[in-house]
Amino acid sequence: MKLILAIIRIAKMGDTKAALSEAGLPSFTAMPVLGRGKGHGDYEKADETDPEYAELIEKMPRLKSKRMITLVVTDDKKDLAIQTIIKANQTGKSGDGKIIVLNAVDSVRVRTAESGDSTLD
Repeated sequence: MKLILAIIRIAKMGDTKAALSEAGLPSFTAMPVLGRGKGHGDYEKADETDPEYAELIEKMPRLKSKRMITLVVTDDKKDLAIQTIIKANQTGKSGDGKIIVLNAVDSVRVRTAESGDSTLD
């Protein structure tokens, strides 16, 4: 069982939701998050003729609004989930996101108290 955390662009949320559903992975949680990577997205937009602006951006990187998707899948669906998220979000530009995969110990359905892989379907 794997816990998958994906940080994606807000504008890609609809595409990701549709892609996961089409792939047979409709169950996930999404939440707004703020963060930044090592990229300099704002710096790339800075006008090179205004060095003061570029210098200010380098010193004070902004946090950017993103969405974090959380889903738990069986081990055999891990690669499907990862490839689906990549396909829906990859633009080839800085800021496309990040996917983190963690081992999940168990899953319990609250309504029935059953546990294990069957709770993920």
